Amino acid sequence: MIDPVARPLRVLLVEEDPENLDELRDAFATTGQGKLQLEWVEELSQALERLSLGGVDVVLLDLHLPDSEGVATFERAYAFSPDVPFVVLTGVEDEGEAVRTVQGGAQDYLVKGEVDERLLIRSLRYAVERHRLLSALRSLALIDDLTGLYNRRGFMDLGAQHLNLARRSGRSLSLMYMDLDWFKRINDTYGHHVGDRCLLKLAEVLRNTFRGSDLIARPGGDEFAVLALEASGEDAEALVSRLRARLEQLNAGDDEPFTLSVSVGVARYEDRTPKELRDLLAEADAAMYEEKSEKRREARLS
Repeated sequence: MIDPVARPLRVLLVEEDPENLDELRDAFATTGQGKLQLEWVEELSQALERLSLGGVDVVLLDLHLPDSEGVATFERAYAFSPDVPFVVLTGVEDEGEAVRTVQGGAQDYLVKGEVDERLLIRSLRYAVERHRLLSALRSLALIDDLTGLYNRRGFMDLGAQHLNLARRSGRSLSLMYMDLDWFKRINDTYGHHVGDRCLLKLAEVLRNTFRGSDLIARPGGDEFAVLALEASGEDAEALVSRLRARLEQLNAGDDEPFTLSVSVGVARYEDRTPKELRDLLAEADAAMYEEKSEKRREARLS
């Protein structure tokens, strides 16, 4: 929770026209509702770069930017940083656009010229608080208790959002589905507490390997999934190679009685060959199972 006494609320304004920037800064400094720090960028690409650094409490987003237009602006920003609340501020009064952004996850939709600085600041503070409460409620149902990654429900819900965004914007994504090798043997040999430690270590490696905007989940048991938006086939292969390299590095310097190893299957979504999320899962799962079966065959022959 943001404590206005401890530090100012950090607001990222994404707006092409800086005409009212000084007025907003003055209003933030003198409102009497607690200080707010305002950062300004004029393009969506700059906003995504800033969000990747962290430390933003709320985003004030214009939908009509030099490098992005309309509801897709919000969808791209929200998919990149779903943990940050968004308030849409636009000069276009479009009820359909407003409904779509709020349904998509925006905390509020405001029209320039219809709100003063005090109402704007109140909206920002309410947005932060609502987002915090909603996140706490959603995490009860969407987060895996052990690893802190998304669970199956979280992956299916948010994965469907990622896929819809890819479909509407004509972009691609990659699904990487993986299974821990010899996990049952680890549990049977060393106990479930060691098996849990194995799962936690893999979860941490996944967080360090993939981007913060990628959807990382533990759908169940020893299975993990990563959904990466705008990752080409070559990018997905490079990410899997990086994952294996980091696992090898961990194993080389670890004193654990087990060796971390995964079998991975990859499925692609392209605009020219549309698929549903369940189709991607089936395709990636089949590829993963084939790799795991090949490892078992090699183990029997060795």
